[in-house]
Formats: sequence, C-alpha cells, structure tokens
Amino acid sequence: MKKVALTPGKLKGLIKLADSEGKFRMLAIDQRGSLQSMLAKAAGKNKEEIGYNDMALAKRLVTEYLSPYFSATLMDPQFGVSESLKYLDRHSALLIAREKSGTESAGYKNNEKKTVLLNEWNIEKIKRAGADAAKLLLYYRTNNTEGVKESQENIVKKVGEECKKYDLPFVLEPVGYAFKDDEPSTDSPEFASKKPEIVLNIAKEFSKEEYGVDILKLEFPVNLKFVEEFHNGYFDGKQRKAVYTLKDAENACYEITKISRVPWVILSAGVDMEEFIYNVEIASKEGASGFLAGRAVWKNFTKYFPNESDMAAWLKTSGVANYYRLYEASKKAVPFYEHRQFGSFVGISIKDAGKDWYKTF
Repeated sequence: MKKVALTPGKLKGLIKLADSEGKFRMLAIDQRGSLQSMLAKAAGKNKEEIGYNDMALAKRLVTEYLSPYFSATLMDPQFGVSESLKYLDRHSALLIAREKSGTESAGYKNNEKKTVLLNEWNIEKIKRAGADAAKLLLYYRTNNTEGVKESQENIVKKVGEECKKYDLPFVLEPVGYAFKDDEPSTDSPEFASKKPEIVLNIAKEFSKEEYGVDILKLEFPVNLKFVEEFHNGYFDGKQRKAVYTLKDAENACYEITKISRVPWVILSAGVDMEEFIYNVEIASKEGASGFLAGRAVWKNFTKYFPNESDMAAWLKTSGVANYYRLYEASKKAVPFYEHRQFGSFVGISIKDAGKDWYKTF
C-alpha cells in the first residue's frame, strides 16, 4: 500500500492538534478587533478605549478556563501569547496567527480585501514561541480582480513555504465575502445563493499541493438562516427568504470532502452557538475532521466585562458546557488520518525514513 510521507514536524503537529480520537476540537481566541468591539460594548466605551490590559485579561481568562477541554488553542501574538501562554493547558496544542488584524481595501470599487501580514512577526518566531502550528486568515473569492487574487494567493504560498522550512503544520482560514454590485451583504439572499459555490471553489483552490496547506478551516457552505427549515427567524428572530434546504447543506459539505485534498474543519464565523451546533453536526457527518471554534463558544462572557470574577464564572459554567455540546455534535467527525489523503494512520510514513534519515533531514 502506498503511504503518504510527512515530515516529522508536520506529523507531530497534526497529532498534537487532534485529540485522542484523532479529531480536531480546537478553540480560537486570536480575535482582536471583534473582541475589542465586544468589550467596548459591554463597558459602554468606544472601541479605542479598550487597551492592551483589557484584551490580555479576556484572552487569559478564555485560555485558563477553556483550553483544558479543547485539543488545541489558537492565539494571536499581540495580546495573547505573552499574557496567556502560561495558562495554556499542557494537553492543549498551540496555534499562533500570522496575519495582522483587519484587511487592506483594494480592487473593485475598493470593496475587495487584501490580507496584511503582521510586521516584525513570522513563522520562525511562531516556531520559536513553541507553537504546534501556524494559522493564516485570508479573505478570498475566485472572481476577485486579478491583482487582488494574485496577491492573496501569493501570501498563502509565502506562508506555506515558511511553514515547510520550519516544519510546522499550516492551518489556512479562507473566508468568502460580498463585494459585487449584486451582493448587498453576506446576510442577503443574493450572497446566500452563491455561498456554496464560493466555499467549494475556495476548498478546491487552497487544497492544491502548491500552497502547502495541511488543514483547511472553512466556513459552513450555506447560511442556515436562509435554509427552508430555519428561514422564519429560527436562530435570530429575523425572517429571511428560503434559498436552500438542509439537504443542500449536507450535499455541499459532502462536496467539500470530495474536493479537498487535505482534512478540513468548520469555523464558527461569529454565529450563535445554536446555529454552530447544526453546522458542526452536518459538517462532521459529511466528512469534516472537527472544528476550530471562537466566538460561538465564549462571546457571551464579554457581557460581564470588566468584572473578572463574573467573566470567569461564565466561562467555567456556560463556556465549558458549550465545549461538551460541540463534542457531542462532532462525534461523527472523521479522524484526520482517515481523510482520503491518508486512508488510515497506517497510510502515513515519515518522509525519507530509513537508516540515513537523520543525514538528509
């Protein structure tokens, strides 16, 4: 049987990111601008009034009380790692973000988004910080204007090459967005009808070997708020036009599994927990290898800012309960080593294994 050869760092990193079942049940607390906005709202302040210590407190609390439950924790280098690392549970792997928060406007009517890498930060430093993987957030559409599209693809290739050089797994988070005249917003039936194709095209593009991606962190390929079974305001009380059915959602997730050359996980994209549970259940049943969840898990704890004891109490109760709900929802997830890329754990070998391996590594 032909085996897939992985370098030691890539293999070790993938194993570390997964739990004992081989599934990625990961936590994200790398949010910056969105977290500042949440804390500001709770405190009745302007976003600019939320400083370093406020952000560090929130990130430290999430790490301290939730990382013991998740197989890995994603941090940012600006507010997270330096303040939270000593609170990271020893059994939770470490991912660190590479990009700067926010994007650069470009392209068609200045509505397109370009990723900006964080200055004075790189994959070498992520490796030195003890991370088990690196993550990059990328806004992308296959119909972006050529200059924007090329820039975004080149950034992925650059980070992929750096991860290869330092033998770290590369987790890519490519996100679609509305920018055309016929797309009023991402919360519109016009965009919702395009979303399955957008996500499938993204999965097809960035699972190509040339990008060096090891795990795709993808959006759910339909917006459940526009699904026939939920469009009457099931999740947020707002009625919307029905664009597709739950069966369409299942089929789209299955298509991702067929298309993606690498294991994929579902991201929470800021939706509420009830909706994310459905996302995780459907994606897991159709071939995803787990989730990398952020705001859906912990965002309600920000309502108690700046009261540290109340914030901690929410995380220790409702936050932990959210993990267990996601665990149940992801029971049918595919262990990463059973993705078709590998077939099984037996289908993985160390690259150039043999008596002279250490000489060529």
